Amino acid sequence: MMKKRYLLLALLACLTLVSFTPPAERFFEIAKNLDIFASLFKEVNTLYVDEVNPNQLMRVGIDAMLNSLDPYTNYISEDEVEDYRTMNTGQYGGIGALTREIGSRTVVSMVYETYPAYKNGLRIGDEIMKMNDIELYKLSHDEASQLMRGQVGTPVKLSVKRIESDKLIELEFKREKIKVSNVPYYGMINATVGYVQLSDFTPDAGQEIKNAVVAMREKGAKGIILDLRGNPGGLLMEAVNICNIFIPKGKKVVSTKGKVEDSNFIYETKLTPVDTEIPLVVLINRGSASASEIVAGTIQDYDRGVVIGEKSYGKGLVQVSRPLSYNSQVKITTAKYYTPSGRCIQVLDYSHRREDGSVGSIPDSVRKQFKTSSGRTVYDGGGIEPDIKLSTTETSSISQALLIQGIIFDYSNLYCSKHATIVSAAEFKLTDQEYQEFSSWVKSKNFSYQSSLDAQLSILINTAKKERTYADLKTQLDQINQTLTDNKKNELGKFKDQIKGLLEQEIASRYYLGRGKVEVAFKSDAEIKEAVNLFSMPALYSKILQNQ
Repeated sequence: MMKKRYLLLALLACLTLVSFTPPAERFFEIAKNLDIFASLFKEVNTLYVDEVNPNQLMRVGIDAMLNSLDPYTNYISEDEVEDYRTMNTGQYGGIGALTREIGSRTVVSMVYETYPAYKNGLRIGDEIMKMNDIELYKLSHDEASQLMRGQVGTPVKLSVKRIESDKLIELEFKREKIKVSNVPYYGMINATVGYVQLSDFTPDAGQEIKNAVVAMREKGAKGIILDLRGNPGGLLMEAVNICNIFIPKGKKVVSTKGKVEDSNFIYETKLTPVDTEIPLVVLINRGSASASEIVAGTIQDYDRGVVIGEKSYGKGLVQVSRPLSYNSQVKITTAKYYTPSGRCIQVLDYSHRREDGSVGSIPDSVRKQFKTSSGRTVYDGGGIEPDIKLSTTETSSISQALLIQGIIFDYSNLYCSKHATIVSAAEFKLTDQEYQEFSSWVKSKNFSYQSSLDAQLSILINTAKKERTYADLKTQLDQINQTLTDNKKNELGKFKDQIKGLLEQEIASRYYLGRGKVEVAFKSDAEIKEAVNLFSMPALYSKILQNQ
């Protein structure tokens, strides 16, 4: 702990000392502090009582230094560069399958229809036992993932186990260039409303959204829902391209301002739009960040569409990557971005965020007011506030446990083995009898989990024991524990609708892949229902945008 503290102090010295010195002294301060750091590192490595790992020690220091700036300035080691490229390009060499770990098992959680995995017979629910004749239990998840990926054109062999047979199925694939679509789903919700889901802002995101909008208009769409929920952002230029689909050529979308002159730039739409009149709803939640917030903020500032959901993440910073020695990189925050009205949605204080990193409640008194084209008041400093606020229902403890422990996943495999087909995903719905069968199956598995209340009670008991008051409180604590235990016995019924919805999504994916997972959720999605309802009331839609 002490060595980390010394290392952190030395690294921070480079920042704190040079930040308040005249330019003429800056280079001297940098050189001096780098020399101090190198000397410190050498002495610690030589004299510390235990052997230290130089790479690990340096990584701790670098991460601590960069984290003192903001959460988005990060060091990317050589081992992490390939994953970073994949995240930014959406491309990699592989077979087109996603896996997850359930306990000691590695299972296939999704396959993409146009790639080798699906074409050669790999299916969601398959458990991977061997990869290139190497037993998977001997590999970590990261090692297995790296084996699955590789140079385009090279072979990979999988031995998988399927629920209906104990015999291993041998499958062979040739790796291809995999391009994960930014648009995992688009289609018509009803005869007049089109829906498009955007999951990333990697290259071609704008073109993919444009293609989806054109296709849905040809099918009769009179309103478009653009779903940015859970989208963490990506390439800024793709956000500009998406806005250009709905707003005229020559309109400012976003401006960036930083310390270096090259970071100051104004991005405008450059192409003829697809449709500047079609009613538009943008869905956001606390997981919508960065480029997602540029799109939502621009649409809102021009009163081009109605934003529905919950307040977005609150990331108004721009990062660029710079190469370092030994094939590593650093991602540096170089500027803040501003929506057309002039607001920066970056949260004012990094330290006051929810557990998932999103911004919580910020008083309007500490935020600046801005105006949309029609005069509506919007605020900076804490994400995009939706025009229609809807609170997202929190996932219950039992639902999370059923997902994490693979109970829902495994039962979906069992259901699929007993049902050759199901109705369309949009129509699929488990009956009460089928849900009861699921509940009975769960109980037969001796399923157990710890809720947040269980965890808090455990802390309370440990604290009482430390303070020697446990004997006095034991009766009350035992009563609370029994009450929690009794309540958990009824939670499969209490949270039936939520669990049933998750189960329906997982089952639908077995038959219709990713599309099925999306379509089966339409009937219970509060934000989509609100959007469809709004399109049916054009007067209300106009009233919201005209500040009446």
